[in-house]
Amino acid sequence: MFRPLPAYIGLRYVRAKRRNHFISFISLISMLGIAVGVWALITVLSVMNGFEQELRTRILGMAAHLTIEGVDRPLTDWRQVALAAQRTPHVVGAAPYVQGEAMLSGNGASTGVLVRGIAPREEPKVSDVGRKMKAGHLTDLKPGGFGIILGSELANNLRVTLGDKVTVIIPQATVTPAGILPRFKRFTVVGIFEVGMHEYDSGLALVDIKDAERMYRLNHAVTGVRLKLDDMFLAPSIGPKVVRNLPGGYIVQNWTQMHRNLFRAINMEKRVMFIILFLIVAVAAFNIVSTLVMVVTDKQADIAILRTLGATPRTVMGIFMVQGCVIGIIGTLIGVVTGVPTAINVERIVETIEHIFGVHFLSPDVYYISEIVSDLHWSDVYTISAFSLVITLLATLYPAWRASRTQPAEALRYE
Repeated sequence: MFRPLPAYIGLRYVRAKRRNHFISFISLISMLGIAVGVWALITVLSVMNGFEQELRTRILGMAAHLTIEGVDRPLTDWRQVALAAQRTPHVVGAAPYVQGEAMLSGNGASTGVLVRGIAPREEPKVSDVGRKMKAGHLTDLKPGGFGIILGSELANNLRVTLGDKVTVIIPQATVTPAGILPRFKRFTVVGIFEVGMHEYDSGLALVDIKDAERMYRLNHAVTGVRLKLDDMFLAPSIGPKVVRNLPGGYIVQNWTQMHRNLFRAINMEKRVMFIILFLIVAVAAFNIVSTLVMVVTDKQADIAILRTLGATPRTVMGIFMVQGCVIGIIGTLIGVVTGVPTAINVERIVETIEHIFGVHFLSPDVYYISEIVSDLHWSDVYTISAFSLVITLLATLYPAWRASRTQPAEALRYE
């Protein structure tokens, strides 16, 4: 079977038992360094993808994929707006909402919150809050009943539970004969939810939309309409299409705009982590340079003989490039073969370590996400593998070029 001369000799050099065992040791260290770097990159990026996915799921359990609001005005025609929006492809649900700030007071404690008025029967079309109830149900919110559903941390801070009363104080003044007084209303706690996000569990209260309209004096209008898509990642492209189906005077925002800073920070952390861990691969690539330089020095006589037999500088250069690339390819393959199963089973691996050593890495008393979650993206695996192979190839260029510049007469002078 025909094999190119550089590949044939280069593979022979890789398989050969060296007289200089130190060179073989450096080659092994280079291979393992690349493998460890690729393994760590795949595992860590998969864990970060898992945390990002978990955060996104929890946030979008309460936040809509798209929201439609009026320009400096509440929506009095929200039903027509919802019907028009639902004619847009990929929009699968719509629900009105009223939103405003308030102060909640109960059992001697008080805190600022965001009050959201919802339609209990429509809300499940756009959010998962109905599945996150620790006590009570969304349908316990009745028009005129002035019931309220609190986040779990908010309820703990106010020291209230089901059936207790809380006072909602609105930052709008009421003029009375006794002077200007803040507006307030007593509500009964009819439910408690927990979505696992501090922003919502400690700062959001849900009431019936009719009660919210009366409380904020919207006069049968709503703040806006929330939309759900069949694919949340289409939100940036679907938003402009929804706008085209509406008359003027409306603002459409998607979830990436409303939580832009959070996901930008996560993406920045992923990039920085990629760079830091990729330095492991870079160090291993420098070891390849050292290995090949020593091999070139060790094989001076062999190179000279090949040159005298008619091998061109390009052929000699190819021999040592093959040798360096084989080290990189084997190291990358080992890293992928170990990294992918680790990323897929990282949750079980962490559970086993916690069980053996009796520790808990992410205590639920401190962290909202108390389990290691992983989400393997094959695009990350391909990118990491490609970067590893490219940097390995670049590492072979200088030693191979040095080998191709060997002069036969000088190399054989003392042989």
